[in-house]
Amino acid sequence: MSILPVIVGYGGVNPAGRSSFDQAYRRMVLENLAQEEQDKTIAGLACMMKLVSWNGSAYEDDAGKSLSLGEVSARYTEEVRDKTLIRRIEANHYDPDAAFCQKTVVTDGGEETMTFRTTKKSLPEVIPENWQVSHADDGAVEVSISGKQEWRLPTTRNMAVKAAGQLPSGFEPGELYKSRFQPRGLQLALFGATDAVRSVGIDWQTICDAVQPDETGVYASSAMGQLADEGLGGLMTSRQLGGRPTSKQVPMGLTSMPADFVNAYVLGNLGHTESVAGACASFLYNLRAAVSDIRSGARRVAVVGCAEAPILPEIMEGYTNMTALATEAEMTALGDGDPRRYSRPFGENAGFVMGESAQYIVLMDDALAIELGADIFGAVPDVHVDADGVKKSISGPGPGNYISFGKAVATARNILGEEAVRERSFVMAHGSSTPQNRVTESVIFERIAEAFGISDWPVCAVKAYVGHSLAPASGDQIMAAIGAMRHGLIPGIKTMDAVADDVYQQRLHFPLNDFAAEKDVAFINAKGFGGNNATGVLFSGRVAEQMLAKRHSGDWSDYCQRREATREQAADYEERADRGELAPIYRFGEGVIGDDEVEISDRAISLPGYGKPVPLTGENPYDDML
Repeated sequence: MSILPVIVGYGGVNPAGRSSFDQAYRRMVLENLAQEEQDKTIAGLACMMKLVSWNGSAYEDDAGKSLSLGEVSARYTEEVRDKTLIRRIEANHYDPDAAFCQKTVVTDGGEETMTFRTTKKSLPEVIPENWQVSHADDGAVEVSISGKQEWRLPTTRNMAVKAAGQLPSGFEPGELYKSRFQPRGLQLALFGATDAVRSVGIDWQTICDAVQPDETGVYASSAMGQLADEGLGGLMTSRQLGGRPTSKQVPMGLTSMPADFVNAYVLGNLGHTESVAGACASFLYNLRAAVSDIRSGARRVAVVGCAEAPILPEIMEGYTNMTALATEAEMTALGDGDPRRYSRPFGENAGFVMGESAQYIVLMDDALAIELGADIFGAVPDVHVDADGVKKSISGPGPGNYISFGKAVATARNILGEEAVRERSFVMAHGSSTPQNRVTESVIFERIAEAFGISDWPVCAVKAYVGHSLAPASGDQIMAAIGAMRHGLIPGIKTMDAVADDVYQQRLHFPLNDFAAEKDVAFINAKGFGGNNATGVLFSGRVAEQMLAKRHSGDWSDYCQRREATREQAADYEERADRGELAPIYRFGEGVIGDDEVEISDRAISLPGYGKPVPLTGENPYDDML
């Protein structure tokens, strides 16, 4: 009997909004929701964006005027739509028309000398050979330079890329807690993990009381580390800009920090921790590690995620020089200069659009979910990972995705049968929005569809809405897939008018608009630079419940009763979050365990905060060899 990892909570934030309770998904399909759902979505985002606030009994605008739900929706729908998803880069990141840079200038006075005055402390430690320094009467120094001199002067430059998938305007995660010296990516990680954990509807302490410390695990990372000034970006540039590195920039920049921060400040986790980086497939890599540990019995509960905040001039320019990003000039040449339509997976495109995001899910083994009365939002039976083999360009695609995707489809067929795969599945594509990807990914889907007898296979690509967030990108896809299967509405690729001519589509269906469809299986595909291919199998909550009801039939009635309290607590969090109560869990220095609180024997180690000790006994797995 195999253990089934089930999703009992999910959360995060991206350009579409908060992930828990499908707010971000609902923003993607907003115009095709019932009016009540539209109003709820707009009001929740308006609170998040500080356009309105909740005073305890009603919404209020900046002037203190009370507003009903319908009035909030009527007044702010246009602004919410304009200031979410992909759009022109906003000033809280940088000005794309005037981004900071330095220009090298060489002066040559010939036989003449150039003289200037400055303070003594402004002089370099090593005086150049062609400088003559003399002291002035007022305590300043006078410098005379002969010959050539190289200077670096601060200036600005017009960036080729003008658009990005940014968090909703006005939402600044660092303002929700004491985030001093913390990079934006880690602010996102704290928010995302908190949103996921609170969405479970069961207190984390209750979960810890039911397991051993080493039966919990956190699996999270970033792909590029924290490259903002507070992290590796500041570390590498501080001296060149006249400053000095700080003691915090090295640890803050590590790619493992989206796990480390969750361990230390959200959960107080004493169990397993792991950070797997696989470029744009990193979320699925971490998910695979967690699923493997749960299926083996090593872990009973896991928090899985990724966080990335790459909207920085240096990163944008680097990807632009790879010809990876859609530039303003290229998109204008294609006949549409609207930044909101720059990301067009499988359409006529010119490159992807960078995005920022943090996404986390909470997994439990099926028995623990039943025991605690956890709600079930889906199941992940397996994730498959394969490399590309020999390559020319390290950033180019290869054959590994055929293997990972084929194994994923086979996994679903082997568990649910051919009918489920052929009639009730859809593809959540990597869909990066590059001319190369639209061909190389669609041909994989086409050939796998032919091999498995699938026709008219829906292919969704949410990077059309939120851009490419690098490490969390497949997390963005999973959140949208959960929403699509819960609501029966698959988001269309609405930023393009037609599928590109070179896209394979004989057996595929690329919807240009949202369309209603009851699906039970989603294939989450990711293709990362370097040959990092991963495909996850995601079952709907409906199928997962059916599977659990059969295995745990004797306890199902009691489970359903326990689940009512879980749903009530989760609904309370949803209501508070929708009204703008979004402060993350930040347990800085709270409940630090001292050495004298650790109880040790040769049989077990016991620690405060967990209901069970860590056993030190066990069978010899190699007794046949001794």
